[in-house]
Amino acid sequence: MSQKDRDYSEKRDFIRMPVECTVQLLDGERQIQGKCLDLSSTGMQVVAATSLNAGDRLRVLIASQHPTLKGLDAETEVIRVATLEDGQQSLGLAILAMT
Repeated sequence: MSQKDRDYSEKRDFIRMPVECTVQLLDGERQIQGKCLDLSSTGMQVVAATSLNAGDRLRVLIASQHPTLKGLDAETEVIRVATLEDGQQSLGLAILAMT
């Protein structure tokens, strides 16, 4: 079952932690800087100046601020896109794999 086919209530079964940090989105060779607003064990919400669509796959990198902790490196799928007033996109990303 794809992320898009999951029941709405199932998507909310995981605690979301509010986070405000810089993320790097890798869309093939294109690198896009964005801001992560919240994070859960299965996904995240990111705001960035992009032109992505539901179903697009991205690699997301969040650098660690602690030298002994590894940063986040995740393969994701765009499951929700909303265009904001400033032209940026709010992206709902499902985490497919952590590397």
